[in-house]
Amino acid sequence: MIINYFPPVLILGLILSFVAIGVLFYFNRQLKRKLELTNKALLALQEEFTQYQISQKRLGEKEIAKREIRFDNVARAIKKNEDFINTVNQKHTNLPETIRKVIGHIEFAKPINKKTNI
Repeated sequence: MIINYFPPVLILGLILSFVAIGVLFYFNRQLKRKLELTNKALLALQEEFTQYQISQKRLGEKEIAKREIRFDNVARAIKKNEDFINTVNQKHTNLPETIRKVIGHIEFAKPINKKTNI
């Protein structure tokens, strides 16, 4: 009698093992899909973050360049003003004497219009 029940138990064991193997394959496939999607999402995030870093670095470099240009312009303007002041100071070292000479010529000049004496 034990021999009569042995093949159905074997068949039932084989069926259950095939079902278990099928379930394992199914879960394995689902896990692979999730891993692939996760990998794609992480790669996209990495690429986006890299682009963000590049854009921030470029923005920082542009700001630094703008500041340097601004500082150079200010330095040039200061140098130009200093040169102008030095030139004026060099030309007019004897400013009171120059004013006396000019006023002396004006005071003793002949009038242009003889009728009005201007």
